[in-house]
Amino acid sequence: MRVKGIKHGKNIELLEEINIPDGTEIHIEVEIEQPVSEQERLNRLNQIFRAWKNQPDLDTTFAEINTEP
Repeated sequence: MRVKGIKHGKNIELLEEINIPDGTEIHIEVEIEQPVSEQERLNRLNQIFRAWKNQPDLDTTFAEINTEP
């Protein structure tokens, strides 16, 4: 099971409900998400856009997506 949480002092606030009884002992593996800079976010988006370059059916694909309910 993977859930996200936010650390507040010695407490971790879970961002979603987990279905285990209060008082249950659990083991936690911590994986820290590093914030992404605006420049890194832009670099990642540009990589995606370059992957879509020269795909003739891309307009058709997005037109189909836009018509889905």
